[in-house]
Amino acid sequence: MKKNLVTLSILATLVILLSSCNLPRPTEQVSGPDQLNTFAAQTVIALSTTVANAKTQAPATQSPGGPIASATPPAVNTASPGTATSQPTPCDRVEFVRDVNYPDDTAVDPGQTFTKTWELKNTGSCTWNSNYAIVFDTGESMGVAPATQLTSGSVAPGQIVQVSLTFTVPNKVGTFQANFKLRNAAGVVFGLGSDGSKAFWVKVKVSSSAYNFVDNFCKGEWRSTNGNLTCPGQTGDNGFVVKVDEPTLETGTKENEAALWANPPSGTDTEIRGTFPALSVTSGMYFKSIIGCLDGATNCNVKFILAYIPEGGSETKLAEWSETYDNNFTRVNLDLSTLAGKKVQFILIVKSNGESNQDQAFWLQPRIEP
Repeated sequence: MKKNLVTLSILATLVILLSSCNLPRPTEQVSGPDQLNTFAAQTVIALSTTVANAKTQAPATQSPGGPIASATPPAVNTASPGTATSQPTPCDRVEFVRDVNYPDDTAVDPGQTFTKTWELKNTGSCTWNSNYAIVFDTGESMGVAPATQLTSGSVAPGQIVQVSLTFTVPNKVGTFQANFKLRNAAGVVFGLGSDGSKAFWVKVKVSSSAYNFVDNFCKGEWRSTNGNLTCPGQTGDNGFVVKVDEPTLETGTKENEAALWANPPSGTDTEIRGTFPALSVTSGMYFKSIIGCLDGATNCNVKFILAYIPEGGSETKLAEWSETYDNNFTRVNLDLSTLAGKKVQFILIVKSNGESNQDQAFWLQPRIEP
C-alpha cells in the first residue's frame, strides 16, 4: 500500500510538469495499479518524444565577439536585383585598327624619310573635324611637328579613318619610337583604352648603313657612252656589266668573293657607269673595294671613278684611281665622313684610258660599311 502511494505521488508530479509542456492528457480517470502503470508508460513515451524533438533543433551558437546567434540560416532574398544603369559613351575616344604600312620594327636607313599611316576608329560620341589634331606624346619625334591637324574632314562616331605623318629617322643606329594621341577642338588630349589614356605609335629600327653594290648591282641604272645598258649584260655586248662570282685577278689569284666586271664599249675614252639608289651616309662609314684588271686582259688601261649626286644637287667626283695590267691591284678604303648626314646616289664609273682594248675592269666587293 505504501508503495502505491509513493507511485501515485510521483505520477501526480509528472502530470503537473507535463501539463505545462502541453503533453497529452489521458481521457479517462486513472484508477488502479494497471491503469497507473499504463499512464506512466505513456508519460515516458511523451517525454522521450519531446526530448527527441528538442535534439533535432539546431543549437544556438556564440558569434565571435558577439551575443549568441541563432544557427538557423537567414531567409534568402529572392527578389531580382535592379537593372544596372548603362554608362554614357564618352565624347572623345579612339581605337587603333591597324598599321597600313611600316609595322613595328620595320628596318629603315639612317636619315631616311618615310610616311607612316594608321587606321583609327572614332569610338566616342562626338564627330571629329579639322579642328582635331594628332599630337606628339612621348618618345623620339623623328622630326614630326608637335601637332598636325586632321585633314580627313568629318569623322562620325563609329567611322574608320586613315591618318598619316611623315618622319625622318636619325642618322644613327638604334630603335626609335614615337607615341601619339589625338586632341579635340577644345584642346583636350585623348587616346586609346576605356579611359582614353593610351597612345598609338610608330616604331622603326635603323641598322648599319652597310651597302653591297654587287648584291644590288641591277638596282643601279647602267649606261655607256653609247646609251643605256641592260642589267645584267652579256659578255659579247659592246659595253656591259656582269657579276662574276669567283673572278681571277691579274695576279693569277682566284677570289672567293664576287666582283662586278665592267667593260667599256669600243672607242676612245669611252665609259660605263652605274648610278645607284640614294643612300643615307652616317659618320664612320667607308667605301671599300679592290679594283684592277682581270686575268689575261694584258692591254687593260682604265680609270676607276667614284662619284655621287647629293639630294637636290649635281654630280661630284669623290675619288679616281688608274689601273693597268701590271700584276697588281689597288685596295680602296675611302672615308665618307664628308658626306655624313647626307642622302646621296653613288656612281661607279669605269673609263677607258685612250683606245678601249681589253679593258676588262673589276670592282671586287664594292661596298659601304664601317
